[in-house]
Amino acid sequence: MPSTPSKLSRRTLFAGAGTAGALAAAVSVMPSVQSVPQAAAQPMPKPTRGGGYALSEHVKRYYKTALV
Repeated sequence: MPSTPSKLSRRTLFAGAGTAGALAAAVSVMPSVQSVPQAAAQPMPKPTRGGGYALSEHVKRYYKTALV
């Protein structure tokens, strides 16, 4: 019976170790996921004389992104 050589060579062993090390380094650098409690949105008071436009955080964010 002829013995077949193993497909695991020194080159593939070092390549696998290098890949595992690179993955471990990438995972350690990634920021950890933390849940931040969101403040409950308080309803705006109803306007007394029509209208209804209010400068909310959403509108401020839109204006900030729309700057040219």
